[in-house]
Amino acid sequence: MRVIKLGGSLMSDVVSLTHCLNTIEQKACNKVVIVPGGGLFADQVRLAQQQWQFDDVCAHQMALLAMQQMALLLKSIKPEFVLVNRVSNIKKNPSVIIWSPDISELNLCDVKASWDVTSDSLAAWLANQLQAEELILIKSAQVPEQQTIRQMQEQGLLDKAFSEYVKNALYKIILINKHCFNEHAFT
Repeated sequence: MRVIKLGGSLMSDVVSLTHCLNTIEQKACNKVVIVPGGGLFADQVRLAQQQWQFDDVCAHQMALLAMQQMALLLKSIKPEFVLVNRVSNIKKNPSVIIWSPDISELNLCDVKASWDVTSDSLAAWLANQLQAEELILIKSAQVPEQQTIRQMQEQGLLDKAFSEYVKNALYKIILINKHCFNEHAFT
């Protein structure tokens, strides 16, 4: 099983987002779970928090809703993909899945309510829950070769909590630029 996180910034690039979804559809021979980033929806949460000064718990829940909105957008592009919100339902479903994270499930699992935990860490959390073989994070930014997770965190390519979520990971972790994601990612 692969968990593929599609960066929210792909929302601004119709061609790349469509290419990634088409590649997943055409090349996935094993189960794939897509984790959507929050994109522009999450950016609006950040702006609203600055203006209204609500706490990180509220912001975290709103950011999860942003991921849910992106999940709905992805489902509208690929209606044959299955939209699922709970981990137990992912395990039961054999097709390409779009994860729409359930706020109450994440709260019960003590996922930290902080901007240190973004969809990157949530994708790693999900990969842990599913005992995935691989976690692929597709980014709009250029991904430097030969860098550690810590170095990528320092550059802002990964969130601050990511290293904690993957410290005991048994799966392969791949960061890749959206222009490099193609059938080679499935070999």
